[in-house]
This record gives sequence, structure tokens and C-alpha cells, in this order.
Amino acid sequence: MREKGMKKKLEEMNLLDDFLFGSMVTYPEIGQRFVKMLLKTILGREFKHLAVTAQKPYYGADADLHGARLDVYLEPEEDAGERVTVYDIEPDLKDRDSDVRALPRRMRFYHGKIAARNLDSGADYDKLKNVVIIMIMPYDPFGHNRMVYTVKNKCVEVPDMAYEDGASTLFLYTKGTEGVPNETIRQLLHYMEDTTYKNAVNEELREMHRMVETVKKDPEVIGMRIQLVEDVIMLREEKAKLTEENARMTEENAKMTEENARMTEENARMTEANARMAEEKVKLKEENARIAEELIKLRKELAGRETETP
Repeated sequence: MREKGMKKKLEEMNLLDDFLFGSMVTYPEIGQRFVKMLLKTILGREFKHLAVTAQKPYYGADADLHGARLDVYLEPEEDAGERVTVYDIEPDLKDRDSDVRALPRRMRFYHGKIAARNLDSGADYDKLKNVVIIMIMPYDPFGHNRMVYTVKNKCVEVPDMAYEDGASTLFLYTKGTEGVPNETIRQLLHYMEDTTYKNAVNEELREMHRMVETVKKDPEVIGMRIQLVEDVIMLREEKAKLTEENARMTEENAKMTEENARMTEENARMTEANARMAEEKVKLKEENARIAEELIKLRKELAGRETETP
């Protein structure tokens, strides 16, 4: 999905594509309105005070890095006594089996990162902001064909026990047919997966589509997309060169290892030959000593015979 996404032209992109979604969120005078429309449809409520804080202005080049993409801060009404909530929204196209299996742990990482960033050192834990992560995906993350999966922490032994830690995650499956909250959210998810005027079937989606067209036609956004693709191509070329260089070095190391093994074997043979020579030398010394002893005996015998002769 990442390879396919990088080859897409800007005009072909849907709102589930990282680059277009990120560009919409960060686009001046559009981003905040766009996010309000998303949250209103998904959560079924109006949001008056929103502060959109994008972690990265454009997306895609560092898709393998860990980290939440977008924070949308909901500022409570004055004197409402409402705790501040942080909304993290991102589309997700990572449908490989390994990525889907890792999704719950990835969400755990996101929650931890956002929570840590939003609690000042030494502050009371009661000041910790609520965090709602919203994932929008064209694949079923859990295999139950549900349009909405809402995940919260709970007590295993007493499921009905109140346990409000302020963390929740919503997984929105664009093709889900079970547990559809309402027709409006179904229309929104379908539009996000296939962002065409034909699928902008209500006035709010038509307004959203006008925003999309504005962003897609913006020369700066087009330039950023071209630059991003060029950067990715350059990075891939550099990666290919590094891979080739590593392969060459691996081959050289293999040759050196083979040569070292041959020299070690040769040294072992020489050591064995030297040991044999040393053993032969010892045997020769012993043989020479034996012969010298025999000669001494013979000389004594000859000397004795000469003495006995009249």
C-alpha cells in the first residue's frame, strides 16, 4: 500500500491517503473547518473551540517512523468544568498482516506518547488530558465487519466496573456493515475512501469536496507533493546504493572469512607436520643413543678378546 500510495498523483488521491489528509488538516482556513466536520459526523456533536496542532506539515516520506500524526485539541467552554480532550485522527492503509497484528500495540504506543507530552513534569495526574485516537481504515482490523470499534480499558474480572482513565480508541472501518451508527457516518467513510464528487451525497460532503479541490489545485501543495516524491526516490536510490555496498562488503567479508579458514587449515597442517617432524627427531635421537650404546658394548667385547689372546 505504501508503494502504491507514493505513485499516486495528487489529483488521484483520496482522503485516506496520508499526504492529502495531512495537507487538508494543515491548510490555512480549511484545516480547522475540515476537522470540525469530521469530528461532528464521527462523534455526533458540535465543536466550537478547536486548536489543530499538526505534528508534521506533510506526510508520507517518514511513514516508517513511530509517532502520532495529528493532534486536535478540544478546548472546553469557559466555566464548563470540562476536562480538555486531545483527539488524534489519522487514516491508516497499513493492511499487511504484520501491521494489523501490531495495531493494538501501536495504539498503546500512541496513547503513551500523547499522554506523556501533555502532562508537565511534577503535575498532578488528575490534570492529565483525555485522549481519543480515531483511526480510519479501508480494511477490517478485527474481522467482525463492524463499522465502529470502540476500545477502552476495563477490569477483566468485573467488566461493568467503572474504570475511567481518559483513554479511548475508535477504529472506523469504511466498508463495515455491522453496527453502523447512522447513514451520515457511513456516507462520510465511503467518501473518504473514494473522494469523488459523485460520493459527496450530502451538503456537508459537498462542502468538504470543495475544500479537497481547493487543496489539490494549490500550487504550493502540488510542489510539496512533487518534492516529496523526489525526496522519496532519492532516499530509495541511496538505500539501494547502501544495500549494494553492504552486499559487496558482505561478499568481501565472506571471501576474507574463507581465506582465513584456508589459512587456519594450512596452519593446522603445518603444525601437524612440525609435530610429526619433532616426533621423528625424538625417535632419531633415541635410535642414535641406542646405536652409540651398542658400539660401546662392541668395543668392550673386542677389547676383552684382545686381552685373552696369548
